[in-house]
Amino acid sequence: MIDAANVLNSLVLVLGAEFGDKSQLVCMALAARYRAMPVVVGALLAFAVLNLLAVTAGAAVAAWLPQWLILVVVTALFLVFGLLAFNESDEDGGGDAPVQAGRYLIASVAGLIFMAELGDKTQLAMVGLAGVNDAAAVWLGGTLALLITTVSGVWAGRVLLQRLPMAMIHKAGGVLFLVFAGWSGWQLLLLLSV
Repeated sequence: MIDAANVLNSLVLVLGAEFGDKSQLVCMALAARYRAMPVVVGALLAFAVLNLLAVTAGAAVAAWLPQWLILVVVTALFLVFGLLAFNESDEDGGGDAPVQAGRYLIASVAGLIFMAELGDKTQLAMVGLAGVNDAAAVWLGGTLALLITTVSGVWAGRVLLQRLPMAMIHKAGGVLFLVFAGWSGWQLLLLLSV
């Protein structure tokens, strides 16, 4: 049986660590551009898998893949999403409706979130919690917390869509993704310079 106190401890810790973090901002930007449900499902799939890895394999997964490789992939994904957002015209989104993306949107969102969050502070916190608490409770609490931050980010993105012109949202989303690409690229440069 899963201990509710351990679920709550994990939920509070991860919620505090992730609220306003890059993954929530990424979900917000994606939801302003795409349908909300595929963004939520893709992000939740990525978080569920990441949390499972964190509580079962700990830091071994992050150690298995070189940090530079993770940063290269994350930087490239953020850069591509950013540049694509700048190439969108007001007509592409239909003015006030989210872009209807292809069947690969869920997989794209899951891949982006997975690579961006691999080895993140939340994973390390969950590794530590799973070392002293029931792994299932830690996974459940952490995943629920990330669901809350994802849904709130998607909701905020949808609210922005109703209040601002689509062209402005595309540009703001593009800037946000390019900022994340720059941050990831900077982390890569720092890692390679050591």
